[in-house]
Amino acid sequence: MAYEHTNSKGTKYFLSSTLGGRNGKIIYFFSKENKKGIDLPQGYLVGENPLTGLPYLKKK
Repeated sequence: MAYEHTNSKGTKYFLSSTLGGRNGKIIYFFSKENKKGIDLPQGYLVGENPLTGLPYLKKK
């Protein structure tokens, strides 16, 4: 089941990931559409930008 976050403005965002760059690191991002949702990775917390309401991941 995909991780879902509803921000303070009431918009739902779903967590997704992709491989990026030359070294193949995992890039986590939030999107409004649930195409390939993933669970919240261990060791990460969800924060929210107070001005825009956009969610982001940060390490514990």
